[in-house]
Amino acid sequence: MYFTKFPNMLYDIKGNGNVKLVTNLLKRVKVREKIRDNLALYDKYDVESGETPETVSYKVYGSVDYYWVILMVNDIKDRYYDWPLSFQQFEDYVKNKYTNPGGIHHYEIDQSSGKTTPNGPGDYTYKIEVNSDTAGAQSVSNYEYELRLQDEKRQIKILNPKYLSTFEKEFDRLIRR
Repeated sequence: MYFTKFPNMLYDIKGNGNVKLVTNLLKRVKVREKIRDNLALYDKYDVESGETPETVSYKVYGSVDYYWVILMVNDIKDRYYDWPLSFQQFEDYVKNKYTNPGGIHHYEIDQSSGKTTPNGPGDYTYKIEVNSDTAGAQSVSNYEYELRLQDEKRQIKILNPKYLSTFEKEFDRLIRR
């Protein structure tokens, strides 16, 4: 459904004058910042282990066809690396990336000014990275670091279903330009 919205173009693949009609995959549309940052248009959603953009689309919109809306409003360009991994994929990823997953990735302390407390269980923005010899520095393992990144990816925005048709019409208009 997503790529059927893209315009076609004539393209000479071999440079020999023999043109073919192809889908213009280079055409891009971006969600405007004003719309992307309007929290009234979105609901929060925590992606469960193993869920794909298609399964979330089905749960929220009743069809797998709107996976691209979920990816687009969350600015996910690579669904394999920007989307949260399943538990097993995550375990495999960490084992392959680090020779010692329990090894120290970095040290951190709580900030003393500005934001000094978390806004919920997965919020570490009140922490700052420091050297190991800084007073009160706490170590963060490679595994914990990667788990934090996955937890951030699990928290996505979902376009409220009542705005879906308007969003789709605007996308169609912009992609055909």
